[in-house]
Amino acid sequence: MLAEFAYEGVITPRADGSPPDAYHLPVADDLVYRFRARRGAYGHWRIDPRSITPTADPLEFIARAHDTLLALSGDTTGHLIRELTATLSADVALATGALDAAGLADLGHAELEGHQTGHPWLVANKGRLGFSTADAARWAPEARAPRTLPWLAVHRDLARYRGIPALATPDLLYAEELTPGVREAFAAAVAARGRNPADHLWLPVHPWQWDETIAPLYAPQIAADLIIPLPTDGDLRLPQQSIRTFTNVSRPEARGVKLPLSILNTLVWRGLPTERTLAAPAVTAWMQGVRAADPFLADETRVILLGETASVTVEHPLYDRLPAVPYQYRELLGCIWREPIGPFLDPGERARTLAALLGVDPAGRSLTAELVHRSGLAPHDWLRHLFAALLPPLLHFLYRYGTVFSPHGENALVVFDERDVPARLAVKDFVDDVNLSAEPLPELDEIPARVRQVLLTEPPGFLTQFIHSGLFVGVFRYLAPLCEEQLSVPEADFWSLVRAEILRYHRRFPELKARFETFDLLTPRIERLCLNRNRLHLDGYRDRSQRPHAAVHGTVPNPLHAA
Repeated sequence: MLAEFAYEGVITPRADGSPPDAYHLPVADDLVYRFRARRGAYGHWRIDPRSITPTADPLEFIARAHDTLLALSGDTTGHLIRELTATLSADVALATGALDAAGLADLGHAELEGHQTGHPWLVANKGRLGFSTADAARWAPEARAPRTLPWLAVHRDLARYRGIPALATPDLLYAEELTPGVREAFAAAVAARGRNPADHLWLPVHPWQWDETIAPLYAPQIAADLIIPLPTDGDLRLPQQSIRTFTNVSRPEARGVKLPLSILNTLVWRGLPTERTLAAPAVTAWMQGVRAADPFLADETRVILLGETASVTVEHPLYDRLPAVPYQYRELLGCIWREPIGPFLDPGERARTLAALLGVDPAGRSLTAELVHRSGLAPHDWLRHLFAALLPPLLHFLYRYGTVFSPHGENALVVFDERDVPARLAVKDFVDDVNLSAEPLPELDEIPARVRQVLLTEPPGFLTQFIHSGLFVGVFRYLAPLCEEQLSVPEADFWSLVRAEILRYHRRFPELKARFETFDLLTPRIERLCLNRNRLHLDGYRDRSQRPHAAVHGTVPNPLHAA
């Protein structure tokens, strides 16, 4: 908390002068925190937790500092303490059954998700406002408990289906996702209500969402049999880090599902926006078409794009035509089916989310150190492979196509070879996190209107922020000091390797020189995006009609400028 609040300029620790890493933070006349800290890239604070005096309790810190040092409103303070307490409770659950680094390295992709500690940038990263303790024990990823999901049949007067060309009709999707026996049972359940099964679309629903949101808010439609509860399809699904996304562990080759969940977690309500859910398959078809037509992406980097190949969107008859109501009420019911990673992997390959590289076991050993040891490579060489796997496809989409992902730790997956050497990149969550250049580029002339309509556009100077904030600030800011501490790779070397990979791409495609200047990743300073500041000082916990965005507060030095 102290480190991230200081990074965002919410608090300003004062240097003691001697020793040079000593700092203090006055909170009240009778409370001054003292600690040792080192500064890192982007102005990062590396605080030694053992050095903090007096004994630090984050909840007590908020209670003492909320109105003076932090300048929080009373309602923000109240909700923040609740969100922090829930986060700490989740951390306790994570510690139960925690594995050592070797055990983590042996886990499959889906199982490893249940051992992740959450977004390191956001202090209250597992608040999940709306979940009870029992809900968290059943549905949080750290519960590590695969469960079945019930399904619904929704009349086509309310529901709309979209799919990629290979899944142009819902029957094509259901033929792949549901066994003949399940399809017959679903049809029989609809027919038993005197309804025609052909007039309905099927989709899974999160049991919490059904109980808390769908049953009360769609009560008239349920009473009219426009929404009909169905039994489960029998497949066990495991909640992933995003909490609303499930991996099918009964049939790993089946698609994962992303479901709306009306809880407030890491800044936003975790629903599914109607227009974006409808557009997801079209965005997938376009993105995968770009990849297939570009030899550098398809044949050389072999980047994997985990497509959102089908969706069902269920509108609410009232809320969806009231744009001024809180956005959570326009994201209530739907489903996105996403391709699984397994079928894309070569023999011997395995995938782990980028966030997993930040994991540290109870003894303090990092998963990254374990993977480097298993690879047999020198740490510098292993990091070169990591950056060569991650950066070229992201840079190519940015420079060649004016298109950027948000490659944060949960959306980006590193694919490792049989020796645990990073080999290539997989990316997911297109419709929520793909942005386009607002400056016209000929490569964007052919983008389908449906895709352009739903994807956000940003000026070139801000488009680079998605790589800076999503990858460099959001992941590498923590990975670099971890590598310094556990792999003896100086932080300056780490950032020099990142810069070298960017320059290697520049040399490979000299014809894009103008684009390197348009989308300049090597500027002396970048704007400082702030996630905690948004919660503390901008939006707080108030309802609003549109999703919030990160706050911007000043600038920070760019370690890539002179790495």
